[in-house]
Amino acid sequence: MGAPHEALEQDLRRALGDAVDFSAQARALYATDASNYRQVPIGLVSPRNRDEVIETVRICREHDAPILPRGGGTSLAGQGCNAAVTIDFSRHLHRVVGIDPAARRATVEPGCILDRLCDEAKGHGLTFGPDPATHDHNTLGGMIGNDSCGVHSVTAGRTADNVERLTVLTYDGEVLELGPTREAELAAITAKAGRRGDIFRALVALRDRWGPLIEARYPKIPRLVSGYENLDALLPGRGFNVARSVVGTEGSCLIVLDATLTLVPHPAHKALALLGFDDVFAAADAVPSILAEGPDAIEGFDDKLFRAVRRAHAGHGGLALLPDGKGWLMVEAGGETRDEAEAKVRRIVKRSGHKGHRRILSGPDEQQRIWTAREASLGATAFVQGQPEHWPGWEDSAVPPDRLGDYLRDLEALFRRHGYTAAIYGHFGDGVIHCRIDFDFRSGKGLANYRAFMCDAAHLVHSYGGSLSGEHGDGQARAELLEIMYGPELLRCFREFKAIWDPGNRMNPGKAIEPYPVDSNLRLGPDYRPEPLETWFGYPADHGSFAHATTRCVGVGKCRRRQVGDEVMCPSYLATGEERHSTRGRAHLLHEMTRGEVINDGWSSDAVEDALSLCLACKGCKADCPVGVDVATWKAEFRAHHYKDRLRPRAAYSMGLIDRWARVADHAPGIANLLAGNRVGKWVAGIDGHATLPRFARQSFRRWFAERDKIPIGGERVLLWPDTFNNHFRPETAIAAVEVLERAGFEVTIPRVPLCCGRPLYDWGFLDQARARLERIFAALAGEIAAGTPVVGLEPACVSVFKDELPNLFPDRDEAHQLSKQVIYFADFVADRIDQIPSLHRGGDALVQVHCHHHAVIGFDKEKALLDRLSLAVERPPQGCCGMAGAFGMAAETHGVGRAIGERVLLPRVRELPADTLVLADGFSCREQIEAHGGRTTRHIAELLAGRLA
Repeated sequence: MGAPHEALEQDLRRALGDAVDFSAQARALYATDASNYRQVPIGLVSPRNRDEVIETVRICREHDAPILPRGGGTSLAGQGCNAAVTIDFSRHLHRVVGIDPAARRATVEPGCILDRLCDEAKGHGLTFGPDPATHDHNTLGGMIGNDSCGVHSVTAGRTADNVERLTVLTYDGEVLELGPTREAELAAITAKAGRRGDIFRALVALRDRWGPLIEARYPKIPRLVSGYENLDALLPGRGFNVARSVVGTEGSCLIVLDATLTLVPHPAHKALALLGFDDVFAAADAVPSILAEGPDAIEGFDDKLFRAVRRAHAGHGGLALLPDGKGWLMVEAGGETRDEAEAKVRRIVKRSGHKGHRRILSGPDEQQRIWTAREASLGATAFVQGQPEHWPGWEDSAVPPDRLGDYLRDLEALFRRHGYTAAIYGHFGDGVIHCRIDFDFRSGKGLANYRAFMCDAAHLVHSYGGSLSGEHGDGQARAELLEIMYGPELLRCFREFKAIWDPGNRMNPGKAIEPYPVDSNLRLGPDYRPEPLETWFGYPADHGSFAHATTRCVGVGKCRRRQVGDEVMCPSYLATGEERHSTRGRAHLLHEMTRGEVINDGWSSDAVEDALSLCLACKGCKADCPVGVDVATWKAEFRAHHYKDRLRPRAAYSMGLIDRWARVADHAPGIANLLAGNRVGKWVAGIDGHATLPRFARQSFRRWFAERDKIPIGGERVLLWPDTFNNHFRPETAIAAVEVLERAGFEVTIPRVPLCCGRPLYDWGFLDQARARLERIFAALAGEIAAGTPVVGLEPACVSVFKDELPNLFPDRDEAHQLSKQVIYFADFVADRIDQIPSLHRGGDALVQVHCHHHAVIGFDKEKALLDRLSLAVERPPQGCCGMAGAFGMAAETHGVGRAIGERVLLPRVRELPADTLVLADGFSCREQIEAHGGRTTRHIAELLAGRLA
């Protein structure tokens, strides 16, 4: 970092304190967005209030430093990264300032997440109309910058159509209130001296000079989101709405301090029609006839998208709802009642003349499942097994809806001509097409083809009277091509408009105006050649490359959603709200580490360790991230190298090696419990003084199994896995499992010697010891592996070792893959054989806390089906992580965060439960957290079944 930047940092720190971060970690975190581009920022500011925003801009102006205002960092065109001072509004400035339900109006700060506004407005029967797929983590400031739209823009329009007023800050420090301006008000403003008068006089002159050309040249389509598309808001008869004129300028003109937005009625009920077609072109051809009947939304997609989402397991079962076809439309309508909504959507489909396969969904759960599959599209199409990576670039074109089918046919032909493939989906009701394309950015030939394609595609969409962008904006991806669409005269108009607000070109330079070339600043261009790294894990899905694995994060930021949902990812981000604690942030840091530029100390990096230290290794990202980012594995890999020649925290040796200490404690559990409960003992073990440690059982399960009077019953042989936790701490769980399995007619055995899968070792990077434990298992179970004996596991975290870490550590070992297949979770094993168990008592209510690894690796569907067979009314708390995660909830360094995670949703809900509601939790960590801080006794599914045996 040069001296000018050091002086800038010092001045910012003097004024703003710890809201300023120019560290390598911060610069690496914000070097990219969800696009193909990468530009390392000068530094980061996360202002806590409006005054700090103004002060940041003042100091940057003194140093002539460029500025990038940033929201959720979900931009797909590169407008969310720049070599500038990045101002992150999402960290603190995220309030809904107020809602006026009578006026149907809300005022928000720029970092406010869309769903936060919608949740508060829903109580008044209102919502914000535009709703992109990133609605649960994108910010309204970002939506204003990009003029975002979404699923329901058929009726709600673009963001610009829903902006009433803006409070903005210019680079030269002027705070302005913008909105529609009446003639008398405009005359008064332009008559006064000063910066405000100068701006408005310049806007009037721009309108008068360029108005006729704007009227003539702007495409007349619902989704014009390219260039400075809202300058027509200044034209006569449109209220000289300056607020709307700056929507879509991508942070290149000014900074939004707050926004007053229009709200629209929120339908009490919705219904969906799923329509099947022979192909996506036929689906697009049907759009005009459906659109004429007044639906609320029309989405479309092709069979390539269907296959991609299915392979990514990102659809949460929604794809199974689709009717037969190779192209589909989703048609939505709303109503005051469920019947009214369903009747309306049926009427729309009937009047449209659709004769093909269809399915009508009026239940909210089914509708959510299909929307989840649709919203997974962006990530799921990036990395499809067996195919090249697919990237944005031409992912957002828009044409008149009545020309959509023909445009798609020509676009598909263009793909073939350039040797590309792409899955097609989008907001068909507005003529918007989304796709990711298998561009080759790594070679000179590939880049030349990419540039040629982009030019050809721009000419194609222009020939249809369309727009380069229909939702995402141009950024760096398409701004260079705007002349094809608008011509050189209107580009001069755009430059003049920017100069009115930002004459020094300090606001997000090189993006919307005078842009960088489309093939520069690429994140993974020809210059990206990371050094090969020796690793413990095999990374078979990533060509054996750790560096390639870290490129999986495409930046869409699903891990950053803050609203309550049914996913696990990412518990530590939910607790801290910091980018470095999100799945995306950690992935970006590890990627930057492999580049060796900003993070230049490799495996030794304390910046990376700092971010990973609050990763719970919950594996939520492995299941919930649409591209399967797997931070838990990367954390284990990183720590194995990072701590190779240095001491780990004390908890690593006490809790990470718990299987060793448990075997010692087995000889004198009372003394072990006394020592572990002692404050001095906790300090020595690196355990927080307020943590409640689990107690060793008087008799381990293995001792009970060896000493019991057993009558041979014959039957199929199964091997029950006595994991360290259920063996030494909760033997009653394993005993219950034996009873259930034997009552079902199985001959139960256990390994003849104590074995441990090494689950706690991974979190601390003890991968050499983890491998040794697995080698010992191979040797001890050689006969069982050869015989194909089912290995039934009780602890979800341990079963996940066999399903996940085992084949990744030994990708070329046949016995590893065979054992992985043989290991089956207890509930899944029983669910498939429930009819073999004598009559079970049924009924009751239960809250079920699903262990994170159960959710992410094993899957909860079979246990849920088993509980349904028991006629249990099941409640599953949202945002599932309990915060314990092995040693995480006990270690001195992380206990507080673990407790905060548990207190977000789970623990308060447990305390509210009626006394007769069962609390089921199969995971040892979950049980400890609930019993220590929720005040309720828990049961494992095995104990539940054993207690209900007739």
